[in-house]
Amino acid sequence: MSRTTGLVLGKFAPLHAGHQLLIERALAETDHVIVLIYGAANVTDVPLSVRSDWIRTLYPAVEVREAWDGPTIVGDSPEIIKLHDDYITAKLADVRITHFYSSEFYGDHVSRALGAADVRVDPERRTVPVSGSAIRSDPWRHRQFVSPVVYRDLVLRVAFVGAPSTGKSTITEALAREYDTTFMPEYGREYWFAHQVDRRLTPAQLVELAHGHREREELAMRAARQVLFVDTEALVTRMYGIWYHGTVLPELERLADESASRYDVFFLCDDDIPYEDEWARSGDAFRTTFQQVIIDELLRRRIPYVTLTGPVAARVATVRETLRGYRKWTSFGDHLRARLSADRSDTPSAARSSGDAG
Repeated sequence: MSRTTGLVLGKFAPLHAGHQLLIERALAETDHVIVLIYGAANVTDVPLSVRSDWIRTLYPAVEVREAWDGPTIVGDSPEIIKLHDDYITAKLADVRITHFYSSEFYGDHVSRALGAADVRVDPERRTVPVSGSAIRSDPWRHRQFVSPVVYRDLVLRVAFVGAPSTGKSTITEALAREYDTTFMPEYGREYWFAHQVDRRLTPAQLVELAHGHREREELAMRAARQVLFVDTEALVTRMYGIWYHGTVLPELERLADESASRYDVFFLCDDDIPYEDEWARSGDAFRTTFQQVIIDELLRRRIPYVTLTGPVAARVATVRETLRGYRKWTSFGDHLRARLSADRSDTPSAARSSGDAG
């Protein structure tokens, strides 16, 4: 019996249950499945490599091919159809496609170009009543159609770090209310009270703490609306381990290393607010010293951050202004530069200069 190969193609911007229906149908009916995924900078900010990884993670048996130079123009004119057909056949010249799976009009001409069976799946969107454009417009509203593996990459993750008693818990809760979203409280505090012995945790317990925080954070992320505010993360847990034990286990080092790419924006809560003493804390002097430890670590790792100072209202305003207009998967540096340029153009001196030039 000859080997069958199924093909699914698209932008997967984002990958949703309708796309998964195509892939799973292809997996069930053919010996091998190829997913051809297009670059789509004109449609989504999510990088092609990230969209490819969604498919690789959810469907390890699928062969993913990235079409970085694929045509972006869409339509059903003869010229556009030929452009796409020529590209697809050239991209897959090394393999014989026997089945082409789609739910769109192009199933007809692409299958003919490939000499493959035209398999249409849910073309009227009755099984999965959603579209990529609908999800892009409001991921939270349509999150039931998106795997957690995908949804986590559609949510802006904002981490708050700082020494004890620098207002991290207060600011994350306040911002969750401000943005009508969820937040991740500091799990380390809860874990410490439950497991400390002589006010200490072992290196192995610090690893368990970090994993527990990650697991709860993933659950909180699934209910987040556009942004998730996170109180403390593995980088700070690592610094506690270094402070008290002089070293940490490799697993905690790995989790801390991931922090720079796991979170989109870091805010450092300053220690300019009154110190609130309690049994679990080690005093105002420790706060001052440990704050510098965290700052040094952020700088060592080249992690950009914004410092929050003053009362809660001022800190909330700084976060709001910093994040205003920022989109996940775009350059944070370019975002800040654009904001700075806009602020300068709004100043009276800039307005006068503009008027003088006229």
